[in-house]
Amino acid sequence: MSQKKRDKKNRWRNKIVAFRMSPEEAAQLDVFVRLSGLTKQDYLIGRVLQRDIVVHGNSRIYKALRDQLREVLTQLKRIEAYSAENEELLEQIQFITQILHGFKEGV
Repeated sequence: MSQKKRDKKNRWRNKIVAFRMSPEEAAQLDVFVRLSGLTKQDYLIGRVLQRDIVVHGNSRIYKALRDQLREVLTQLKRIEAYSAENEELLEQIQFITQILHGFKEGV
């Protein structure tokens, strides 16, 4: 019989939770996961259980933030006025700002 895989805290995670998302929601989730530096599973578990997502800065996170900020800047240059369609972009800006604020406090 094969060995059961356990997580870092020696938990055997054998329950599967699945749900559907729109392509836009999935893309937004991917951005948040990439910026958090966590695995998608750890990010989703933390958010669902209403835990704080703590981002530990490293070069990979810095590059993801830099790339995302470039993309946001491109979007902002393209936008002339606020509309409901830009709500996702504003959420990304808010998330990035929180992370950068945390970096500032850590220094």
